[in-house]
Amino acid sequence: VQLQASGGGLVQAGGSLRLSCTASTASGSIFSIAAMGWYRQAPGKQRELVATITAAGMTNIADSVAGRFTISRDNAKNMVTLQMGSLKPEDTGVYVCYAESLITVVDSSYTGRDYWGQGTLVTVSS
Repeated sequence: VQLQASGGGLVQAGGSLRLSCTASTASGSIFSIAAMGWYRQAPGKQRELVATITAAGMTNIADSVAGRFTISRDNAKNMVTLQMGSLKPEDTGVYVCYAESLITVVDSSYTGRDYWGQGTLVTVSS
């Protein structure tokens, strides 16, 4: 299974960026993903939750980004999107895509686990 992220980059404070992440597998198919989302890690800090969304559309958004970031999901495409607005320098960090309880099926055999993507850098200049 791979989580392929796109988006990110350099933006001025107050600007917007969109991150997308798509889950795929070379063997079999993805049966379901309980939740998808994004975490971030700023230099010298621990990884922290940004936002997650369940297959049913329930969201969990960090207080630090609530009202500025929106998370959405396309279950058919196994894709999650994070729309980031009113960006602040403190939003700078590596954003990592996450898939919780991703179940794949290969030859009628089901396997589930969590997955992390590679991460994409977001830099917000002041």
